[in-house]
Amino acid sequence: MAYVEACKTADLPQGEKKRVKLNGENVLVYHLEDGYYATQNNCPHTLGPLHRGKIKDGCRITCPLHRAEFDIRTGAVEKWANFPPGVQLLNAIRGEKPLKTYPTRVEGEALMVDV
Repeated sequence: MAYVEACKTADLPQGEKKRVKLNGENVLVYHLEDGYYATQNNCPHTLGPLHRGKIKDGCRITCPLHRAEFDIRTGAVEKWANFPPGVQLLNAIRGEKPLKTYPTRVEGEALMVDV
């Protein structure tokens, strides 16, 4: 495993997210009530910028483009893209795909992510 430092834990308050570039990959790190998590930053639907989305219900990230929702902890699709009306036609081509997730751990004051 190749853990790299994403940020200092003090720079990521609980309930917040932060976009980072690690080993050439766009990663979004989160501090949820039950710990730290990391996912890909781009929505697997049409590569929307998840760092502009909202954390919902304490554990889901919503894509700002087509409102797909994913479980931050597992990457599982909670709700696939459903906005604007008609996006369902694109969904026939772009089937449901989970978010890529990355293992995290805290080392001292650093949040480490395995990319």
